[in-house]
Amino acid sequence: MEPNNIQLNDEEEDGGITLVDVLEEEAQLEEDANAVLGGSDDKNCTYSSGYVKRQALYACITCTPKPGSKAQSAGVCLACSYHCHDGHELIELYTKRNFRCDCGNSNFGASKCTLEAEKDAVNEKNTYNHNYNGLYCTCKKPYPDPEDLNPDEMVQCIICEDWLHNRHLGQVPPSDSDYSEMVCDQCMKEHEFLAAYVEPSDKTSNCELRVEVEVEPNGCLLQQKSAKNENTTSVKATFWPEGWRSQLCRCSKCLELYNTENVEFLIDEQDTVEFYEAKGKERKQPSHNDQLMMALSSLDHVQKVEAIHEYQSFSAELKEYLKKFADNKKIVRAEDIQEFFGKLKERKRQKVQPMSHFCW
Repeated sequence: MEPNNIQLNDEEEDGGITLVDVLEEEAQLEEDANAVLGGSDDKNCTYSSGYVKRQALYACITCTPKPGSKAQSAGVCLACSYHCHDGHELIELYTKRNFRCDCGNSNFGASKCTLEAEKDAVNEKNTYNHNYNGLYCTCKKPYPDPEDLNPDEMVQCIICEDWLHNRHLGQVPPSDSDYSEMVCDQCMKEHEFLAAYVEPSDKTSNCELRVEVEVEPNGCLLQQKSAKNENTTSVKATFWPEGWRSQLCRCSKCLELYNTENVEFLIDEQDTVEFYEAKGKERKQPSHNDQLMMALSSLDHVQKVEAIHEYQSFSAELKEYLKKFADNKKIVRAEDIQEFFGKLKERKRQKVQPMSHFCW
């Protein structure tokens, strides 16, 4: 008899889900994971690549000092998080720009990188913030914060790359679909020229902001906008639409300004998180979901039910296996997954083997 909580076709009934639903959900999770990693190499340290434009990074709380100590913070690449810091308490930093892997340098004391032993003592061009100590926002709290009774979403400032709670931005942010990037109030104060590009929105009376699309054939666009906008100083966080960076002036004076204020990355189209995530999705390995659905279509009704039961059992067992890594804040390595499937195959072999003694 077909179970109540699983359907074999594409039609969803009350209280039920289809196998297609499960596969689509897993495909979305896989796509999100690929986006976060951005095509990062899980076997080779990125140190030899120098200051990588953007990469997935981790901070090792086990190896580096606690907040308040005199020692420096540090970040490690994806491969080092697997091979050099297995079993350690790691903080996922998502992405950081222009960073060189610190694993094994002077910030780690006597511990050396197992993937690339010869490294400079310090990566002088690396920049750090309190994220590397597991703290975020102007409130300097961990994420997730066990003491926060009202959990709030966080958004990353594209300049300082800190993550801030929505309630600490100084104003209510627009919906996610209405903006692409955010610059926090502190960075707006430090880089006053950005305020000249901000215009009050025609669509809403709240603090939502937009960039006026305007291309000047000659002269300095920043100067022209500064003269047009009476208030060129913003002390609030600003929310910018997709493509706003292309509107920044490229005259020689402005290019010098970006360099002086260390924000020249703003005119680099490949600096955006959107570009980074798209690169990760492009390198995604082919999914096996299509092959699975084709295989299911060739089975009769009873075989489909048995196959789905097996799939559901496998999925539950895998989630339980991975839960222990999450509980212990451990990174899941390829070897761990291989171990899981190895035990699964052995148990299946033991289950099937006695059947060989029967004659039909």
